[in-house]
Amino acid sequence: MIVEVRHARLSDYPKAFLTRLPDLMKKIGYSFRDESYLRIALTHSSFANEKRSKVRFEHNERQEFLGDSILSAVVSEHIFADHHAYPEGILTRLRSGSVNADALFEYAKDLSLGSYMLLNHGLEESGGREQKNVLADCFEALIGALFLDGGMEAAAPFVLRFAVPKLKQLVSGGKLHDRDYKSLIQEKVQTSPGEKLEYRTVEETGPDHDKRFRVELYLNSNRVGEGAGHSKREAEQAAAREALRTWFGESFETE
Repeated sequence: MIVEVRHARLSDYPKAFLTRLPDLMKKIGYSFRDESYLRIALTHSSFANEKRSKVRFEHNERQEFLGDSILSAVVSEHIFADHHAYPEGILTRLRSGSVNADALFEYAKDLSLGSYMLLNHGLEESGGREQKNVLADCFEALIGALFLDGGMEAAAPFVLRFAVPKLKQLVSGGKLHDRDYKSLIQEKVQTSPGEKLEYRTVEETGPDHDKRFRVELYLNSNRVGEGAGHSKREAEQAAAREALRTWFGESFETE
């Protein structure tokens, strides 16, 4: 006998979860017209999978995908308008520093977002409410929820509430002009799903006190850069710089 699995109704959600939602909306500073978007944003796939034999809960991965795009667009527009003197490379570093997993983890913790989420028992017991990837993904899903419910008028102020202080911190930290070529090339590659970077140490010479490494960088099966240095990290940075210059056409005349 085939049992048809129905979509979750409001009554299927844990009561304790539902009673916490008004408190979270107060923290967010936004009241959802359609609270289903908020419920989905807080529902981890582990919870949905645990319940799927009886009730189909929609989890937050699709909204996370949308929220990631909204986040990048809002931050990109803000830093483009706010930092006229900065070249493309520095704008990229600013954006990356304010939207990466570490930053999203900080934003989510500011909201105590983990305490509002629906997780399965296994993830809960393993500390899932404090895991970086769980919280970062949930924060992006929350951005997606705000956009779906209220458009950019709802999503953009929420994003900038967290991103602007982080951007000021990055600017005042004085490290924007220190090139991190590995992060820059990773940022570019991430825009194309399925692309993979691999650093291969092809040579190691010299005595222990004066080692020299040669590293080749591959994008999928293509060799796109080579670098040398007195440490693997230095050699990898040099390989990434060469790849950015020759493969991606990046100019480093302005630091």
